[in-house]
Formats: sequence, C-alpha cells, structure tokens
Amino acid sequence: MANLKSAQKQARKNLKRRTINSARKTAIKTAVKKVLDALETKNIEQAQILFKDVQAQFARAKSKGLVHRNNASHKVSGLAKKVAALSRTEK
Repeated sequence: MANLKSAQKQARKNLKRRTINSARKTAIKTAVKKVLDALETKNIEQAQILFKDVQAQFARAKSKGLVHRNNASHKVSGLAKKVAALSRTEK
C-alpha cells in the first residue's frame, strides 16, 4: 500500500475506475453477444433494437477512453454489416 496521502487517494481512485471499466467492458461484450444471438435466430427487429444499444455503449466507451476509437468503429461496422445482410435476406 502507498505511504503518501496523495498516493493512497490515487490507489483508491484506480480501484474504483478499474471496477467501473471492467463492468462497462463486460456490458459491451454481453450486448454484442445478444445481437449475435438475435441474428442467429433471424430475429431482425430484436437485432436492430439491440444493435442501437451496442452502438451507444461503444460510443460511450470510446468517449471515456475505455476502447480505442478505431476499435469501436471496427466492431460497430462489423455488426452493422451483419444486421444489414440479415435485413436484406429477409425482404
């Protein structure tokens, strides 16, 4: 444990940020899996609703510095292609 008062505070802040960041990353992974499951079952309406949520979560994580902006764009783009491909086949 840190000896200086400022170092102790920084250690507390780091612990708090780590738990928040971990929860956000887990939530993103879960949301992506839900979209992929909806695509697998060919539930287009559900997939589109869940995809909007994933987009919002990635945007939030990107703005917080949790995920690199290119990584967020890459993952959102890949999901968007899958959702669009399913919607084209269903029509």
